[in-house]
Amino acid sequence: MTRIESARQGRITDEMRDVARAENLAADDIRRLLAEGKLVIPKNRKRGFAPTGIGEGLKTKVNANIGTSQSRCDMAQELRKLDTAVQAGADAVMDLSTGPGRSDMLHAVLKHSPVMVGTVPLYNAAAGYLEAGRDCAEITSDDIFRAIEDQAASGVDFVTVHCGITRHSLSVLEGCGRLMGMVSRGGSLTAEWIRKNERENPLYEEFDRLIEIARAYDMTLSLGDGLRPGTIFDAEDRAQVTELIILGELTLRAVSAGVQVMVEGPGHVPLSMIANDIRQQKRFCDGAPYYVLGPLPTDIAAGHDHIAGAVGGAIAAAAGADFLCYVTPAEHLSLPGIDDVREGVIASKIAAHIGDLEKNIAGARTRDRLMTEARGRFDWEAMFGQAIDPEKARRLHDRADHPGADPDACSMCGDLCALKTWERAVSGKQSP
Repeated sequence: MTRIESARQGRITDEMRDVARAENLAADDIRRLLAEGKLVIPKNRKRGFAPTGIGEGLKTKVNANIGTSQSRCDMAQELRKLDTAVQAGADAVMDLSTGPGRSDMLHAVLKHSPVMVGTVPLYNAAAGYLEAGRDCAEITSDDIFRAIEDQAASGVDFVTVHCGITRHSLSVLEGCGRLMGMVSRGGSLTAEWIRKNERENPLYEEFDRLIEIARAYDMTLSLGDGLRPGTIFDAEDRAQVTELIILGELTLRAVSAGVQVMVEGPGHVPLSMIANDIRQQKRFCDGAPYYVLGPLPTDIAAGHDHIAGAVGGAIAAAAGADFLCYVTPAEHLSLPGIDDVREGVIASKIAAHIGDLEKNIAGARTRDRLMTEARGRFDWEAMFGQAIDPEKARRLHDRADHPGADPDACSMCGDLCALKTWERAVSGKQSP
């Protein structure tokens, strides 16, 4: 029996109780939202870790991507990135490895990670064909589903599957006049397969087969956005909307079968369109959790895309996005390093919290209130405790560039501290 089926029968499981406690919500609210497909708890039956919920009424969660590439393959380095991401507050990691030793890398991540783990199984299948000197279009339907089942059996908690790339959605794409075409790796591999084989996408055509694998492990399906816009000029075109409609139909099929589903979203989107994009997804996909990359409201922030992503992510989270995939300073440029991972997670955590403030998520405003009170009494330790990045806050405050500084002020204002001046103004005390 899957989590959705338990929820529909009125059973409140230990996992639902754990999520309810973490979110300061009633356990029956978690059960109801899970039964309706508006909340997921991505946790493979084969893994043991504290469950996390994603969806309506819950804190906005953050994912960090790690993994080797064909040009850079250092398992120890990727595991350090995993530790860095979790320490910075990531709620999930995705292993997107395409380099040699991918299976060993995934097993190490699953063993090492204290948070949920996702993958894109098609990457593993495609990389194997490339290593053998074969065309990715030679991949068989059985190869694709074998990769999915192997990763599910390994314990993967959620998988990205590009089911909305179909012969129809590709025909719509061809008439859109896009500037960037397709920027999704999994989506483009699927499109190439469809074109060269002149057949329908197996993940769409055999969706029931995918459902059965997910049911067996209670693994969450993350329906990938293969037609997401790669530039703000392609946002909300007919191709993107066509894929979203297909994903909405597949969401209903999966949830009806007792399988948990998230839907992935763009991408590069102008600021004015982000909130509507979220509302549109929620409407088409019956309120299923929305997992967004960024989104990025500008195309020219190379080297600082984590900042652009935080701006877009805050708007998206406030409008109802449930899960933010981090963007690092290395986005569009290179495989991220450890510092990039940390910066990306922190930027997305800030965006997620801003969104939670706007959604009035339980506990979000309390944290800001505690920070305000700590600032008012110059309680630096309490301020560090409430900061999203306590380590950096402490380091900036304590750096030795102001010898003899007043411990009750920062080195920016010193004796001209506005709070101290105001205190004297209302108390009638003289300046020192």
